[in-house]
Amino acid sequence: MRIQINPEGVPIYQQIADQVRYRIVSKQLIVGDELPSIRCLAQTIRVNPNTVAKAYRELENEGFLEKRRTKGTFVAQQMTELTLQQRTSLITPQIDAIIAYGSRLGLSPPQLVDLIQSRERAMQDKASTKREEI
Repeated sequence: MRIQINPEGVPIYQQIADQVRYRIVSKQLIVGDELPSIRCLAQTIRVNPNTVAKAYRELENEGFLEKRRTKGTFVAQQMTELTLQQRTSLITPQIDAIIAYGSRLGLSPPQLVDLIQSRERAMQDKASTKREEI
């Protein structure tokens, strides 16, 4: 599993948890998939094993992961539909980052909304074009 860490800003354990959570929600990881061991992931991304353990513990407390004694850590059986509150909490950090970055570039919130809507239309147009080609 590929995890990218930015040493500045968001705590590293939170970055790990966010990326694993995203992979589960987007179905890149499905129920029953085994995650790398704490030590293996810590070595791969060059962080302290306690950092990975904290991320896994947070995900376990949220119901995303389950530990199976002597077998490892797995994606837990969970509801397939997330509540609006859960979906909102997952996307809020990305929205905050977009607002902050847009502000640094001199873009107002209404300009960002317009940009998001135009990008959505462009993505829909691209998707419909692909369907027509098939």
